[in-house]
Amino acid sequence: MLQAYGISILDCIFKEPKAYCNVFDHIVLLCSIFCFVPVGYVQARLAYVEAQGELKVPFKDALPTREEQLSTLRNTEEFDVLVVGGGATGSGCALDAVTRNLKTALVERSDFSSGTSSRSTKLIHGGVRYLQKAIMKLDYEQYMMVKEALHERANLLNIAPHLSAPLPIMLPVYKWWQLPYYWAGIKMYDLVAGSQCLKSSYVLSKSKALELFPMLKKDKLVGAIVYYDGQHNDARMNLAIALTAARHGAAIANYTEVVHLLKKPDPKTGQEKVCGAHCRDIITGQEFDVRARCVINATGPFTDSLRKMDNQKTANICQPSAGVHIVIPGYYSPDNMGLLDPATSDGRVIFFLPWEKMTVAGTTDTPTEVTAHPIPVEDDINFILSEVRNYLSPDVEVRRGDVLAAWSGIRPLVTDPNSKDTQSICRNHIVNISDSGLITIAGGKWTTYRSMAEETLDTAIKAHNLSAGPSRTVGLMLDGGKDWTPTLYIRLVQDYGLENEVAQHLAATYGGRAFEVAKMAQVTGKRWPIVGKRLVSEFPYIESEVQYAVKEYACTVIDVIARRTRLGFLNVQAADEALPRIVEIMGNELQWTEQKKKVFTDCVFGFVCLQEELEAAKKYLHLEMGYKARSEQLSKTTEISLTAPEIARYKKRFYKFDKESKGFITTVDVQQVLEKLSIQIDENALHEILNEVDLNKNGQVELDEFLQLMSAVQRGQISDSRLAILMKTVEEGLDLRGPVSVDRSGGGV
Repeated sequence: MLQAYGISILDCIFKEPKAYCNVFDHIVLLCSIFCFVPVGYVQARLAYVEAQGELKVPFKDALPTREEQLSTLRNTEEFDVLVVGGGATGSGCALDAVTRNLKTALVERSDFSSGTSSRSTKLIHGGVRYLQKAIMKLDYEQYMMVKEALHERANLLNIAPHLSAPLPIMLPVYKWWQLPYYWAGIKMYDLVAGSQCLKSSYVLSKSKALELFPMLKKDKLVGAIVYYDGQHNDARMNLAIALTAARHGAAIANYTEVVHLLKKPDPKTGQEKVCGAHCRDIITGQEFDVRARCVINATGPFTDSLRKMDNQKTANICQPSAGVHIVIPGYYSPDNMGLLDPATSDGRVIFFLPWEKMTVAGTTDTPTEVTAHPIPVEDDINFILSEVRNYLSPDVEVRRGDVLAAWSGIRPLVTDPNSKDTQSICRNHIVNISDSGLITIAGGKWTTYRSMAEETLDTAIKAHNLSAGPSRTVGLMLDGGKDWTPTLYIRLVQDYGLENEVAQHLAATYGGRAFEVAKMAQVTGKRWPIVGKRLVSEFPYIESEVQYAVKEYACTVIDVIARRTRLGFLNVQAADEALPRIVEIMGNELQWTEQKKKVFTDCVFGFVCLQEELEAAKKYLHLEMGYKARSEQLSKTTEISLTAPEIARYKKRFYKFDKESKGFITTVDVQQVLEKLSIQIDENALHEILNEVDLNKNGQVELDEFLQLMSAVQRGQISDSRLAILMKTVEEGLDLRGPVSVDRSGGGV
């Protein structure tokens, strides 16, 4: 009761800020609130869906195929709701609608979560910085936004326990006066969360902070504060929302774009009203109409494109901002402790978080143009690295070459079209109804997708006189969550003979549906593991996941490496190596025709592959996932910054392979040297090793390219190049005790 009373005081402040306008009143108020905090918590609980078992789940076991979904879209006379956009918000709208027994359709012109929803910071959070602004400016809107987000955070952690978990985040403090200041703010964050507080925040001494986060810079460190937020696998979470909607009967289709909106005159007013959309299946080119009583625009950064389909004269409301993230090796952070930099050199906030056994750092906030293919730029990558250096010990060398992947996501900031000040950015989301009845939901945060969807459907039901009850999505378990337990992976190991790491990954990705993936896994032919062939050795992704991805509506190789698995987001080199096998498996599963195949036999791959898919995936990795940055690091090193003795040493190393002094080496040259040492390396792997350094892609590595590589390694622009390691090991006279290791050990792009 007392904590609830404390929150009611907060509500009063923000509603009547003039009554608490001086400093003394603020101090008295804060003291009165925090006096109540330790006494007790109100045992308020989320309003779980008690009647969840009564909800119709027509596709509980097997999902309809994409072709069946398209057939439903084409042949249904009229839907109640058509959602355009398959991101978190759009998928949330479809789930909210279908669980209200509304006949629901959703179309997405690319893949589910292909845009902003898969390129987030991976946090489920209320927004500490928003609460700070709310308190400092007595801003009720921001306060309520944080309060709502904290409620949604608790709900999301409960409905998808396999995809999300609480994460402790450390805020290091380097000035004594900041300790009580930050402590008060973080405690307020706990207080606003109320009974939905994940775990209480706490203060750490300098020694304890360094014990938990040994990479931290110790100079002038006075202590740290640790608070809790949630973390999730964003693309898989988005997909789980969409699949849950499909299992409840929504007709959903990716790679289906809206060509134009359908309209008809209102019988009462004669005004043109939106009544559906003319769509095109991008894969087959087939076009068809999808009619609906209500159309919802949930297209994120592309909000204005659909609004202009409705009315060319409508003003833009989206002001896109690019946020870049980088992935660096897991050794840069503890396994289960994040870091928050609350005030970077330019006033932005940087998170430094463990994720999927790697470390994610970001984000930036830069105005950008709307594009379906945002590209991370070098300046933003270097800015993040620079900020990371400021917080890590000098003993930890933060190298540009350790960047394993980098991506840019477009945050769809919006202005409220109903506001008098149309230039002012809306700090939350907006729901807008056009004159023709098009419902637009824009802005907001990943965390609040569900409440945004609920508000959108409430608006749609009222505006279009739809017959539906209240939202039922609070507490509604997402696909895979219901049968998940923390020990589920043990059954996968025991029942199927999977590796422990693979079993943990499957349980954390598919939840209770992990057994379906395990059943599809092929026998390895080894004593252990019995089943589960990995796509690449360093990651727990297995081949049967590619097969299962097709059942989850994956249509392209990019869908698999970016969103069904997260390989492309974690390590672009590893993803690049996995491409040929993924193409082969998908080709068999989707029965890609010979007419679409450009058949060739290549010594690199050793099998027939689908060149178009392969090239598209390579382009995606090259441009959107940061692979381009690696080649640029080498190509920019035209001036070789090595001393004369270093150049002489590296030339000597190079000519141990280039026996004929040709000025270049090939796979044949390397194989000959390795054979003398009785070392065997797979020809495909060797080709890949040289290809990493072969800038002009002529099948050979010239002396200048090798010197550029070694110069980049010296500078930290490239780390742990496999060719550099191989040639150094051979030069040092590797004996016959074992093979040369060519596994990546943190080398990046």
